Amino acid sequence: MPLLTYAQTRPWAKAIREQVLARKMPPWFADPGSPDTKQGHFANDRSLSQAELDALAAWVTAGAAAGDPKDASPPREWPSGWNIGTPDAVFEMPHAFAIPAKGAVDYQYLILPTHFSEDRWIQKVEVRPGNRSSVHHAVVYIREPGSKWLEGQPSQTTFSVPLAKGFTTSDILMVYTPGNAFDEWKPGVAKRIKAGSDLVLQMHYTTSGQAIEDRTRIGIVFAKERPKQAVLSLQMSNDRFVIPPGDSNYRVQVAGTLPNDALLISMFPHMHLRGKGFEYLITGPNGHVETLLKVSHYDFQWQLNYRLAEPRLVKAGTRLEWVGYFDNSPNNPNNPDPTAEVRYGEQSWEEMMIGFFDVVVDASIDKPKFFERQGPSTPVTVSKQ
Repeated sequence: MPLLTYAQTRPWAKAIREQVLARKMPPWFADPGSPDTKQGHFANDRSLSQAELDALAAWVTAGAAAGDPKDASPPREWPSGWNIGTPDAVFEMPHAFAIPAKGAVDYQYLILPTHFSEDRWIQKVEVRPGNRSSVHHAVVYIREPGSKWLEGQPSQTTFSVPLAKGFTTSDILMVYTPGNAFDEWKPGVAKRIKAGSDLVLQMHYTTSGQAIEDRTRIGIVFAKERPKQAVLSLQMSNDRFVIPPGDSNYRVQVAGTLPNDALLISMFPHMHLRGKGFEYLITGPNGHVETLLKVSHYDFQWQLNYRLAEPRLVKAGTRLEWVGYFDNSPNNPNNPDPTAEVRYGEQSWEEMMIGFFDVVVDASIDKPKFFERQGPSTPVTVSKQ
């Protein structure tokens, strides 16, 4: 329902009070109780302050009056098209993809050649699904020239591949989820797409009981000049877990060390319907463990990218540990089957444990160069409990 005017909003006043007091809306799940994730730590914090909550609750309790029109704020100007403004380039699925009314849909891949004759730096990017109701997520990868990933697959047409062939070390331009439709970086910082690269669109569709079609588009805005710093999208994940039936708090972790110095700018946890909580932890040279992000109430319907208000320098060799918690019990209302033994998989009734994170490095450093360690290598380790 729209909530743009008083007339549209007034019938929902009591429901709004209930949702905001329960902190279900606005959607924001960084734990305010953690000293390291207090309000103000994140640039895109949507949460309401206690004073705002009290004012809203008091307004509803008093009858939700309209107030004096002369005291109203100027009408809000909402974007009528792209959130990023007019794109410099748009990449679109050449044909609509037919989504059936029922059943599972394999991940769909689409290779879109950029035809860039020189490296291009991206200041803003937006993913616009043609039918948001059935797009669970969309990942836009940057496949550089010479990459063997998805070699031999056709371009400009959708296809599916076995799970193992979907894994890649290619950089990510953007991850679309409900609540995360576009991204942009401040002047002097940008994403690089090398000359001759392809964009690879990975689509996860879910059925809705009605046969529909989707034709997703990707819009990009070029940086006005070569930036001094580049954004790299990294991830650590665990795909070796087995969640027992009925377990209400199953712990899965992955750990590794950062190969080189970098500025951490954002964190994006990803799980499925049994996802319960997620933590990003780092261990300093003195052994002190610091919580960068704690999400105690993960919500599959709102997968958010938590952007730091100030970049955080993380030194080479720093131990990174991501921890996910899963609720496979009957008490989880989203649980497809609490009697099932759950493993890693692409579909929503299976599970994932992925901690994406974006870092900023010097513009001369690409992803392969960033992973050239200067000292002894420390492998990523995974643990299921």
